[in-house]
Order: sequence, then structure tokens, then C-alpha cells
Amino acid sequence: MREERIRPIAICVCRNAARILVAEGHDSKKGQTFYRPLGGTIEFSERGEETVRREFREEIRADLLEVRYLGMLENIFTYEGRRGHEIVLVYDGQLSDRSLYENDVISGDELGTPFKAVWKRLDEFGPGKPPVYPDGLLELLAP
Repeated sequence: MREERIRPIAICVCRNAARILVAEGHDSKKGQTFYRPLGGTIEFSERGEETVRREFREEIRADLLEVRYLGMLENIFTYEGRRGHEIVLVYDGQLSDRSLYENDVISGDELGTPFKAVWKRLDEFGPGKPPVYPDGLLELLAP
């Protein structure tokens, strides 16, 4: 049995005009495709900004520029039938490799599991559309 605990994570929103870069995921129990900005678990003694920089290098081999803190969200969810609880530090940043902004899909790898990151418009999320997580992200990004 998995221990239930609160997981601290940091994510970074990279913007390309009206689009953001998000990893595409799927929950087979819910039959749902969803999206989330790239990032991951904050390691002990690592700052959130360091986490997003490391995660982008590990996952899509990209460096970030002009990283700035946007806010914090609490994410309580169920994924693949298991409950989860995260404290999410949200950052904004730019990809140093400008050519990545021209790719519709960026191949990534998360601990040996391939995934795809895609550019999605903010209006592609919301009621009746695939969700973007964590909850509250769209409100945090609103002008």
C-alpha cells in the first residue's frame, strides 16, 4: 500500500503567444486525457526555481531563461484510482532554444517513460474540454 503524503512540486509555464507548453497525460480509470505544465518533485534542499530548471533539462533537454515565480496552488486529485495531494509552486519562464517554439510537439522522457509536450491555447481548456492541471492554473494565468 502506498503511503499517502503531500508532495511538493514545481512547474513552469512557457508561453508562446496565446499558447502554453503542457505535457499530455491520460488517466485510464477515468478515460480522460489531461494536460499539465512541465515540472516535478522538489528535492530536499532544492528551491522551486532550481526544480523547474532541472526538470526541463531532464525531460526535454531544454534550458529555461527568465524564470519568475507566479504563485502557489494546492492540488487534490485522483489519478489512476489513487488519491494525490500536491503543493504546487508555479513559475513562468522562456525556453532558451527558440526553435522549440516552432515545434507543435516536443518529445520528452520522464524516468524512462516517453511523453509528448504540446503547445495548447488557453481557450482549449475548461468546461467540456480536456482539463489542465493543477486546478486553479487558468485563473492564475488570467490577465
